Amino acid sequence: MAELVIAMVMAFLSVSLLVWSLKHLGESLGRKYQETFTSSARSNLADMFLFIEPGQLFMINLFTLASVPFLGRVMLGSWVLGIMLSIVLAILPRFAYSFLHKRRRRKFVHQLPDALNMIASSMQAGANTTSAIEFMADEMEAPAKQEFQLFLREQRLGVEFNTALNNMLSRIPEDEFQLVVAGMQISRDVGGNLAEVLQRLSSTLRRKIEMEGKIQALTSQGKLQGLVMTALPVFIGIVLYHMEPASMGRILSEPLGWGVIVVGTLMLFCGYLAIKKIVSIDV
Repeated sequence: MAELVIAMVMAFLSVSLLVWSLKHLGESLGRKYQETFTSSARSNLADMFLFIEPGQLFMINLFTLASVPFLGRVMLGSWVLGIMLSIVLAILPRFAYSFLHKRRRRKFVHQLPDALNMIASSMQAGANTTSAIEFMADEMEAPAKQEFQLFLREQRLGVEFNTALNNMLSRIPEDEFQLVVAGMQISRDVGGNLAEVLQRLSSTLRRKIEMEGKIQALTSQGKLQGLVMTALPVFIGIVLYHMEPASMGRILSEPLGWGVIVVGTLMLFCGYLAIKKIVSIDV
């Protein structure tokens, strides 16, 4: 009897210790995830001039991650698939930020030829460099408007011209803009007709953008084929699941089926990357 009591006490203490450890580990991981998520959201959104409260985004993200497994269970009949979708959503913000940054930078590059032409025209009309950039920033749309207004604000606070340009280049690390920054800095330091330099840069960038557009149009069919070939097995799997739910349901409820999903997903992803590499041509 005494041995039974001792065993029960030891079991209770072991379970209590395990629960306490899991609780503190969960709190530590949750706190670390919250800090990482909010700091990443704050820096990335600020770089894109999107002033959204990171705490609200974290609560929305937390609610989504918690509800997806239940939706997966209700709609797909599998806890495992719902948990896998929740994990994918947990790492999705990093790729979303990267996509938004890239799209914003490309839009800025497409605005550069018109912006440089406006600066050159203002300088030829008698305005100095700062006034010409200020006039251009007032007339342009975002993101060029936002970036050049921040550049002008830094200059008003006493930041040197070349340093402010380098700061803007760090926010827009594109080869085309690096060429513009180098041209403006060299022309300002060495001397020369900056308006003429900007006009030549504008013409060069415009021709480069036109060539990129032609290449994108010629390779669009290959990109579409990559998307279709990647999505086709998923579409067939969904159709077969609705046609034969008893047979196809095993892929969602058995460990071997989970392994097939993981391997198939990796193969599809590698195939998509291979097709994307083939049709991506750098100018």
